Amino acid sequence: MNELIIAPSVLSMDYSKMQEQTKALNESKAKWLHFDVMDGHFVPNLTFGAHILKGFHDSTNLYLDVHLMISDPIKYIPDFYKAGAHQITVHTESFNNDIHKIQEAIDLIHDYKMDAGFVVKPATSIEAFECLLDKVETILIMSVEPGFGGQKFMEEQLDKVRWLFQKRMEKNLSYRIEIDGGINFETAKKAIEAGADTLVAGSFVFKDNIPKRIEGLLK
Repeated sequence: MNELIIAPSVLSMDYSKMQEQTKALNESKAKWLHFDVMDGHFVPNLTFGAHILKGFHDSTNLYLDVHLMISDPIKYIPDFYKAGAHQITVHTESFNNDIHKIQEAIDLIHDYKMDAGFVVKPATSIEAFECLLDKVETILIMSVEPGFGGQKFMEEQLDKVRWLFQKRMEKNLSYRIEIDGGINFETAKKAIEAGADTLVAGSFVFKDNIPKRIEGLLK
């Protein structure tokens, strides 16, 4: 069983309090920092690029988990490597769910000595990617439609988490099962019971006492 990890999403950070909140994250029990990259094309929102990640890299020792919600992930993988990413996850839908193209992205991420993972949107079946389970360090399940924070948790997505947990046991693998969207105390418990071991938490963490919220999710 993997250690439970909380990955606060900087998408929900109050950037008028960036230094204060980064300090709170560094002093918390969080071990990862989740970085949502959106291009305004693959998803209907625009966030930040590699230069912002570099700023976080220079101000924290947390593991930088980069989630690329963009149309051309392969083009930008080198930039996020240079900025200090420890892991990059790419959407299967960015490659029209083409296994060979997804594998190409995973291989490139590994070539840069980073951990790699893939992500599926709520409408995308996870079973189609069984052949990739032994190729990655993390699989990310979206429990909301990607693009904006603060959405309601889609409980039916836990079926994907359960399937991944079962396959991990059957195949004796060690990939992390990450879930992103609508995480709070109640939904975190359901996700953990289903088999998730990495919880991305955004507005729930940043709109209150950051260390206490993170500690509460770990209990």
